[in-house]
Amino acid sequence: MALITERVALARNGGNDKVICRMPSGWAVMGDVQFLPGYCLLLPDPVVASLNDLDTEARTAYLLDMARLGDAVLQATGAVRMNYEILGNSEPELHCHLFPRYASEPDDKRRMPVWFYDWKNALPYAEDPHGALRKAIAHLLNV
Repeated sequence: MALITERVALARNGGNDKVICRMPSGWAVMGDVQFLPGYCLLLPDPVVASLNDLDTEARTAYLLDMARLGDAVLQATGAVRMNYEILGNSEPELHCHLFPRYASEPDDKRRMPVWFYDWKNALPYAEDPHGALRKAIAHLLNV
């Protein structure tokens, strides 16, 4: 089973501890790592291969949910901006990465894509240090 399909199945069954909330187009979830506090993803439900595989109504709902999630993350974190990335090269199923960007980031990273961070040594998501932020984002999304 592909990773996004697996994560959506876990979310549906209540087995994904990173779930922020169910949104009209899918699932808002915290990222596996939190090198930038508030890093999250929007996973479509049902899962499709790409944004182009959604009809106009589903595409509109997904992009609106993406922006709403970004607004909530900005408000919850105090970040200066959001980066949105829909790639699909490594995991060929639609998913959007939402990265809050901070003025406090190191100069050599702040202006670069987040992929230049050390993902392998990043702090993994855990409820103790990150659960309050996950709940704050959910609250801002009115769930």
